Amino acid sequence: MIPAEWLRRLRQVEVRARVVSQQLMGGRLLSVFKGRGMDFADVREYVPGDDVRRIDWNVTARLRKPFIKRHVEERELVVMLLVDASASGHFGTAPAEAIAAGTAAETKRELAAILAGALAFSAVREGDRVGMVLFSDRIERYVPPRKTRPHVSRLLHELLFTEPKSRGTSLTVALRFLNNLFHRPALVFVLSDFHDADEESWKRAIKATNQRHEVVALRLLDPREMQLPDLGLACLEDSETGEVLEIDTSDPVVRRRWTEIAEERHRGLGATFRSGGIPELDIRTDEPWAHRLQKFLDQASKRRVA
Repeated sequence: MIPAEWLRRLRQVEVRARVVSQQLMGGRLLSVFKGRGMDFADVREYVPGDDVRRIDWNVTARLRKPFIKRHVEERELVVMLLVDASASGHFGTAPAEAIAAGTAAETKRELAAILAGALAFSAVREGDRVGMVLFSDRIERYVPPRKTRPHVSRLLHELLFTEPKSRGTSLTVALRFLNNLFHRPALVFVLSDFHDADEESWKRAIKATNQRHEVVALRLLDPREMQLPDLGLACLEDSETGEVLEIDTSDPVVRRRWTEIAEERHRGLGATFRSGGIPELDIRTDEPWAHRLQKFLDQASKRRVA
């Protein structure tokens, strides 16, 4: 028997995800990415402007000039949601009135559930299959792709109520798991705050994944990760490592340095995604994001090389 409080929370998140998907996005959310789910047809000679990721290296080596693979579009797209379930997802500082009004999320974990639900509802409405990999520094749960609405409810249940066995984060583990599962191109949304200490590893992994699939990075962000309020002496605990740090938030130098470090990390992430050709968008717990997401995906589709 599912506790009544769990059912209430599940229904609330499901309703919010449906509203985002149906009313604000009008069913067009994933259609902009149609065309990467393809069946091989034949090859043709490369011309400037072609996507170099489609070069057939075997034919190119044999004929001594570049050829690319031609494909015909499949009728359905496989959408995979890679969702970060590490302990840092329990953080959230959005105002209570905004949460009650449905314009903010209580935590990054709840934000991930609403966002994933909106993407999943959009996928199944268009006849596409959607699956999920829930990860920490291990694979916490894998849900194979399906294309029914009850399946989306199952995804939301897993997102909200799975208790991770680990607190850390390893994007590399999740990305390698995905690549071993799917050898045909999929549309992959990575929902994470990207607090992974092994930066070199996951950055290589996400770029490699984008060579095979269409990767979109959606960074989950809380405003207090960017700016500290003046609260006097405060003890801060790293939710993933347990490390505790005491700082004086009333010191403007401390607050300024906090913001500088956060902005430096933000720029570094942006540079990583740009160098890998991966569209990236910040999704904040304290701000409405549906229209920004639609605009972002429209722009991302226009940047793709046909």
